[in-house]
Amino acid sequence: MSAAGTPMLTVRDLGVRFGGIVALKSVSFDVPRGEICGVIGPNGAGKTTFFNCLSRLNPIPADSIRFDGVSLHEVDPSKIAGLGIGRTFQNLALFGSLTVLENVMLGGHHRARSSWMADSLRLPSSRREEERFREEAWELAGIVGLQDNADQKVSDLPFGFQKRVELARALAARPKLLLLDEPAAGLIHDEVEALGQLVRDVRQRFDLTVLMVEHNMGFIMKLCEHVVVFNFGEKIADGDPASLQTNEAVLEAYLGAPQ
Repeated sequence: MSAAGTPMLTVRDLGVRFGGIVALKSVSFDVPRGEICGVIGPNGAGKTTFFNCLSRLNPIPADSIRFDGVSLHEVDPSKIAGLGIGRTFQNLALFGSLTVLENVMLGGHHRARSSWMADSLRLPSSRREEERFREEAWELAGIVGLQDNADQKVSDLPFGFQKRVELARALAARPKLLLLDEPAAGLIHDEVEALGQLVRDVRQRFDLTVLMVEHNMGFIMKLCEHVVVFNFGEKIADGDPASLQTNEAVLEAYLGAPQ
């Protein structure tokens, strides 16, 4: 099968326990290559645990997750970005004392080739690499609409702008799979609409597969081509948004009673 026909992410029989608590139970599904896929479910359904498995912040069984054909079981968390997985966080993981440009530049740190000695001595190779990262960060700041704010400290920006900084920083890692953790949380209606268009644009521009956890159902149903539903640590449904709106298991999970 050609790469174009294979899933970007394959999850098979994924289970996670924390002591006696089952956080994920026998979860299996595929994320189609090049699509925008959503993961939804009530609070405590296991969505964040799943994202942490993808980032290798949680232990996973052997061969339970394969990314672009590679098993994540033995991959160190520090190597995830280099493998091609970028992530934003629900609680923004930005450096408030640094500028927009500096924060975005940090997203490409795993691609640095100059040695610590070259960096310490400010050798030409180190300066050239830093300038290259700066130019890339400037371009990404433009893509997310923040070039006018490039030299501002992140702590001085509105929350919606900070969300865009984190997206740009994730893109600086040059991911193949972009993980978005509740990207619409805390945004007003117009910001949510603009974010949806931005996600579509960067998916197209960078040939990305996008996987997001989100509580804003309108955002998910309008943006995603494929949706996976979790409840109590299990996958209860997956498919296109229209099919899930009449799925009895999904309605019961959200409304609390069989329909």
